[in-house]
Amino acid sequence: MRLLLVEDDEALVKGLLPQLRQAGYAVDVATDGREALFLGETESYDLVVLDLGLPEMGGLEVLTQWRAREIPVPVLILTARDSWMEKVEGLRAGADDYLTKPFHTEELLARLQALLRRSHGRVEGQLRVNDILLDEEHQQVRLDSGETVPLTGTEFRLLRYFMMNPGKLLSKSRLTEHVYEQDFDRDSNLIEVYVRRLREKIGRERIETRRGQGYVFRG
Repeated sequence: MRLLLVEDDEALVKGLLPQLRQAGYAVDVATDGREALFLGETESYDLVVLDLGLPEMGGLEVLTQWRAREIPVPVLILTARDSWMEKVEGLRAGADDYLTKPFHTEELLARLQALLRRSHGRVEGQLRVNDILLDEEHQQVRLDSGETVPLTGTEFRLLRYFMMNPGKLLSKSRLTEHVYEQDFDRDSNLIEVYVRRLREKIGRERIETRRGQGYVFRG
């Protein structure tokens, strides 16, 4: 899953980036409101973490413009401890959740995971498709047979996106947009490589190839 982190506090960004990536997110960073507005309009994100106090353009204005242009990406806003009005204004502008600074990274990750589930119409606490259970905390697959299959970071991101969209035809370009960060070579054939690796781990029949179109995850 691909995430946009909009934050101008360098120390906070430096601390969050490795933890977000370790949790299985491909992360792009914007440090001012205009950059955030542009990225949100031109790139495909599954989640946005948006600070409201930004240079160039405030986070509330960024969010308002995204929603006016019908960009539906789930947004979690970051607010100062005592700024209750910011929370209200953010939610009214179209935010999906908020978190007050300072915060524990574990809470941020839990809220992001909940937003992901809701945005894909899933209310259960675990991600399961048929007999495959994705252990998101440990980034591994559990099968009903009892077998546990470890995943690399890229395998985990790709399988999570497949499992969030079972039965849907997903093009190679769409998978690339949601699994890799902005500076990734979009012409690379790595998606094909990682699809093959997933098939070796969970079974070839679970990921169907539609020639010239993409892939369908059957589970």
